[in-house]
Amino acid sequence: MSDSVGVVATQRAVLTQHGPLVLVSGAELAHVEVAYETYGTLSPARDNAVFVCHALTGDAHAAGWHEGAVRPGWWDNLIGPGKALDTDRFFVVSANLLGGCSGTTGPQSLDPVTGRAHGPDFPALDMADLVAVHRGLLDHLGIDRLHAAVGGSLGGCRCWSGR
Repeated sequence: MSDSVGVVATQRAVLTQHGPLVLVSGAELAHVEVAYETYGTLSPARDNAVFVCHALTGDAHAAGWHEGAVRPGWWDNLIGPGKALDTDRFFVVSANLLGGCSGTTGPQSLDPVTGRAHGPDFPALDMADLVAVHRGLLDHLGIDRLHAAVGGSLGGCRCWSGR
């Protein structure tokens, strides 16, 4: 495990302290929480951040090991010391999708207005909404500009959309 980022834990950030997230459709989400993981250290200049975007069925656990897990994160072979996304050089951020089922606000989340899960009333999302939530997370982390954004499948679409 010398080339692993080791044991990691998923973190959460609330992005709507200053008001609701207004979606492309005009719908609003009063409470948006995003689940994410980070690996490596953010440089003092905050210029070494790499955002890793997962595919549709992925999650924020891209590298390392969760306590008691039987397998590492889905891109563990690419993220860590000496690997393609070298955590001795880069601060790597991986976050779940808005509307997903792995810790970021989605249909299973409680609607603070009704006190019940959003369920089928969860609004339709646009690619720009997914990117807006990840941009909000980067703002929360104090990152103004990325060194790079990478991802495959839907993750690659978000990288392109985030220009």
